[in-house]
Amino acid sequence: MQAPAKASGLPGVKYVIAIASGKGGVGKSTTTANLALALMAEGQNVGVLDADIYGPSQGMMLGIPSGTRPQPIGENAMKPVSIHGLQAMSISLLIDENTPMVWRGPMASGALQQLITQTQWENLDYLLIDMPPGTGDIQLTLSQKIAVDGAVVVTTPQDIALLDAKKGIEMFNKVNIPVLGVVENMSTHICSACGHEEHVFGAGGGQRIARDYDTELLGSLPLTMEICQQADSGTPTVAAEPESAVSLIYRDVAKKLMAKVQSQADGVSKIPQINIVED
Repeated sequence: MQAPAKASGLPGVKYVIAIASGKGGVGKSTTTANLALALMAEGQNVGVLDADIYGPSQGMMLGIPSGTRPQPIGENAMKPVSIHGLQAMSISLLIDENTPMVWRGPMASGALQQLITQTQWENLDYLLIDMPPGTGDIQLTLSQKIAVDGAVVVTTPQDIALLDAKKGIEMFNKVNIPVLGVVENMSTHICSACGHEEHVFGAGGGQRIARDYDTELLGSLPLTMEICQQADSGTPTVAAEPESAVSLIYRDVAKKLMAKVQSQADGVSKIPQINIVED
């Protein structure tokens, strides 16, 4: 049985979470893929929508075979692709993978709107939306077209990444999307030869930005070759090594995220209702 449609107009979807970053190259898409798998490992039905119209990467990261196309449903709908137990949709499934998206903002926004409205998700507890970096048209389209339950902002400890992450948080605040927390990638590097741990990009940045914006540091991921290689090979870490230390960090982030979303939902449901009656 399908979950009821929300005000967002997305039947079959219970909660919508945007995974965002202020700049590219901080591991946002890798975080999205692994967090989706971590939520699934916690017993949730999960979907991934790749909203990075100009640089879609979820198809490759999730190992969707080249040339795979979503199954059409009727004239104006399509079924998401099933992979690793997830439901997935990306613009990369509708075009040749080598075709660049040479589109102006309104065209990209229109493509995202079609992906949102024409994909028929089935009984999802969580839909994770892999956002493009920055604070542009796609972000505004998303906030206007569907009711997003919250956002996770991905950053690295570098000052320039933190500066852009702050802009991302400010953007979500302006469009009334709650920021559920921050994920800090490349937090430390552990030498594979001697085991020495070093903060090569600085320390404490994710914690500071979380404190400054009254949110939570959901987790810190190390800089490791395995995370990159596994994502590039189409089997993200949580699927490739579900019991590894890194996978357990993603699982912990997933548990915190679920608790925050549920707490937020409970808070909304507990708002007292005022009934006006005539004496």
